Amino acid sequence: MVVVTVLAVGVAWVSASHRLGPDEYGIPLAVEGQTWPYVGVWAAVGLTGAAMLRAAAARVPLAGPEVIAMAPTFMGARLSLGWRPEPPMLGAMAAAALAVAVIWCAIALRSNLRGRDGVR
Repeated sequence: MVVVTVLAVGVAWVSASHRLGPDEYGIPLAVEGQTWPYVGVWAAVGLTGAAMLRAAAARVPLAGPEVIAMAPTFMGARLSLGWRPEPPMLGAMAAAALAVAVIWCAIALRSNLRGRDGVR
């Protein structure tokens, strides 16, 4: 799952550094200044989400943990590099990304409990 997180943050950084189309469309490119704090925050968020998903996958079959770890991490990192949110907004974005992982794990664990007890 470390590879998934590194890939998501790396693709977000590359996407924020270069654009193929006109500058008027899409999310702004990364502005001048420090990008490492944002990259570090999203790497930590991605690793935390991936660890939660890996822990749930060790107990029950989990559909698509890589996608659930990668998509919110990529989107959060890309948005953060383009708009440079303040710390409270960055925290809210990180909490939303982790909430996606928690909800995915809860759904998988709950459906497995129902299937094991024979109650559906």
